[in-house]
Amino acid sequence: MYECGDLRKGLKIEIDGDPYVIVDFAFVKPGKGQALYKCRLKNMLTGTQFDRTYRSGEKFKPANLEEQEMEFLYFDGEQYCFMNTSTYEQEFLTVDQVGETASKLLKENTKCDVLLFDHKPIGVSLPNFIDLRITKADPWVKGDTASGSSKPATLETGYVVQVPPFIEEGEKVRIDTRTGQYVERVKE
Repeated sequence: MYECGDLRKGLKIEIDGDPYVIVDFAFVKPGKGQALYKCRLKNMLTGTQFDRTYRSGEKFKPANLEEQEMEFLYFDGEQYCFMNTSTYEQEFLTVDQVGETASKLLKENTKCDVLLFDHKPIGVSLPNFIDLRITKADPWVKGDTASGSSKPATLETGYVVQVPPFIEEGEKVRIDTRTGQYVERVKE
């Protein structure tokens, strides 16, 4: 059990049977009276957020969360299919559960960490970096060497990213999945 003194940003707790993550936190000690803990909570199932204030002495149940390594198999148009790499069982996640950025960077056979709440999948974490091939990029124009210049390139997943002008079609590049930006060219 957590107590109010344990509350901090990023802590995952269970309230009324649902997992919540603390997105913002402030400790307030008025001149008189009890200390107050102001939290902004986000429901990990629905994504709704709300503010709540707690007084010192209140207790919280930790959320029953675990991460399991799974491999992305396919997307059927509505759900993403992941296979547990140890038990070979398949789990399905919706587009909302996977997230907008992850859905644009996921490619078949990518190993990910799937977040489970009471043994049901609720979210996915991609590796920090993923290597993808460029399927479409404008050719490099000679003399186009201005520092800081970039051009759009379409990756094999359909995601469009800004890359340096020397990157060509067919090359593999490394993408940071946290920001969705180009990191470096990958040697094959």
